[in-house]
Amino acid sequence: MRVATWNVNSVKQRLPRLLPWLDERQPDVFCLQETKLADGAFERLLGQELARRGYAIALHGEAQWNGVAILSREGLEDVVAGIHDAPGFPRPEARAVAATCGGVRVHCVYVPNGRVPDSEHYRYKLAWLAALRELLRTAPEATIVCGDMNIAPTDADVFDPDAYTGHTHVTPPERAALAKLQELGLRDVVRDRWPTERVFTYWDYRAGMFHQDLGMRIDLALATAAVASRVRAAWVDRQARKGRGPSDHAPVIVDLDEAPDGDIGPVVPPPSAPVLKRDSVKLPQSP
Repeated sequence: MRVATWNVNSVKQRLPRLLPWLDERQPDVFCLQETKLADGAFERLLGQELARRGYAIALHGEAQWNGVAILSREGLEDVVAGIHDAPGFPRPEARAVAATCGGVRVHCVYVPNGRVPDSEHYRYKLAWLAALRELLRTAPEATIVCGDMNIAPTDADVFDPDAYTGHTHVTPPERAALAKLQELGLRDVVRDRWPTERVFTYWDYRAGMFHQDLGMRIDLALATAAVASRVRAAWVDRQARKGRGPSDHAPVIVDLDEAPDGDIGPVVPPPSAPVLKRDSVKLPQSP
């Protein structure tokens, strides 16, 4: 079973790339984040095309912002939209949907960004992660949590730790919240498979960040032991970030039981102009 996750940064904007990518990579279960579509609009836009490809759809969307979806060719049971008792800002947002697909409980999540450390948005992010942890306390033995976590787990998951000083995604409270999720028995399957590799999933659109491989790894697949033991390949489809009109994220692909494309490494293809010297680049939004 091939499980993939991708923050598409607007399904409508990514439509010319999304369907060809599905046809090429053939995921059996596909988690999307930041769909930016209400459920009815998603169905009208993609329902027929996805049905023709054999996908059932579980949606939790809203117009313009956020939005998550699970597409499955492995069945779609016990669908739950949202997280019970999760905080809102000020109202609950469309950031989580779960379903059982092929015997695996799949959680598709889009964690709040946090914007600025110690802001209201930041505190909302930590509270939302705490609610997610409470939900996962009773997760079935075979569970995988996929999505844009908006947290780089360690300094190895950003191109330069110094560049992120004073920014979200790397602060100790955020990383501690992510670590608490993993303490429930969830393995970071990409990092487990590639413990020392330079591997990112997100690159800012500005300042040539992608072509210099100045990115961060914030899109994760966290799996229980029953699922992690089945992993045969776990990789980032960097090719999907190239070309015209891409998302600023690349898909993460996890192959269970067999690896149709082989045991592909974390970066496909290699960066065109990597910058490796520490403290030589500032983030585009930095003064």
